[in-house]
Amino acid sequence: MKIAIVTETFLPSVDGVVTRLRHAVERFVDLGHEVMVIAPDLGVTEHHGARVVGMKPVTLPFYKHRRFTLPSPTVDGVIRGFHPDVVHAAQPILLASSGAYAAHRQRIPLLASYHTHIPRYLDLYRAWKWSKPLVWWQIKRNHALADVNIATSRTMRDELADEGIGNLHVLRRGVDTAQYHPRFASAEVREHLSGGHPEKTLLVFVGRLAAEKEIQRLRPMMDRRDDVALAIVGDGPFRGELERIFAGTSTVFPGFLEGEALASAFASADGFVFPSVTETLGLVILEGMASGLPVLAARSGPTMEQVTDGVDGLLFDARDEDSLDAALDRLADAELSASIREAARAEAEKYSWENASDDLLRLYELAIQEHSARR
Repeated sequence: MKIAIVTETFLPSVDGVVTRLRHAVERFVDLGHEVMVIAPDLGVTEHHGARVVGMKPVTLPFYKHRRFTLPSPTVDGVIRGFHPDVVHAAQPILLASSGAYAAHRQRIPLLASYHTHIPRYLDLYRAWKWSKPLVWWQIKRNHALADVNIATSRTMRDELADEGIGNLHVLRRGVDTAQYHPRFASAEVREHLSGGHPEKTLLVFVGRLAAEKEIQRLRPMMDRRDDVALAIVGDGPFRGELERIFAGTSTVFPGFLEGEALASAFASADGFVFPSVTETLGLVILEGMASGLPVLAARSGPTMEQVTDGVDGLLFDARDEDSLDAALDRLADAELSASIREAARAEAEKYSWENASDDLLRLYELAIQEHSARR
């Protein structure tokens, strides 16, 4: 099969979308498929045997930390020259929308995937909240072109269906259980991440430091609890503000980590904290579970699809400080914590990127079938 993937973000950027697409491309190539990726030009021209076609990026005024590419007619010609059997438009809002329209014009089967809940994020950026109806209009218009639409959780599938988007499916999640593993725990890393207080309960957050991650909600916890240390791992446009917000608390900002350093940051903590209720899934939750960590997650539809309270993680109410304190007290129960660690790792082992990518291939085949039936 010849597969064209048009995406708003790809390597060397690091986030959940890139992680999923990177593993998918590697799996597809290994299975003998021919893959081309069209993405913002960030210097990568090839990945695992797949050609990466870069499009000139720009810096958007409301999100200066990452570069995007505006819709471009060049995409049409690139896809026409490749002659794919299917086009995958990942989050078709800017560049990927050009991929969706190219597939529509050229009568190529199209799958569109929804990864980032941009309308919900706009609620957190007051200067741009006015554009929410326009963004929804663009999302619905672009997804209406697809033969198959996919979401990353049942919660998002249902919300998109309520907005009138049809032929929706949920894509299986995945995690690298070899890369994220309890064996990477390190006393030296714990000493560093806890700010020299390894005896405290060490919570780690890992992700892009942006307002929509709602990390700032953890500041009152740090004021109330002198038995907790927090490591906020990552980088992003909100880092400076977060450093100001958490100044004077037992909070460490080690910056962006990857590879074994990131795996060790996970495994050396007592718990992984996930305060956001705006994520469409949160693949990082599964990475924490694979590391053998109890995940303390704010209740939302997507988090409740991944975490069973008291079994393989702990849930709390995002706006209830007593609820978070109760979860921390439960985490201090050594017997319960050990049971959760074991169950979390066992749950993560059910998911592999190979299976998740094979699921995506099956959906490509379904898009081809649906397209043929329509014609």
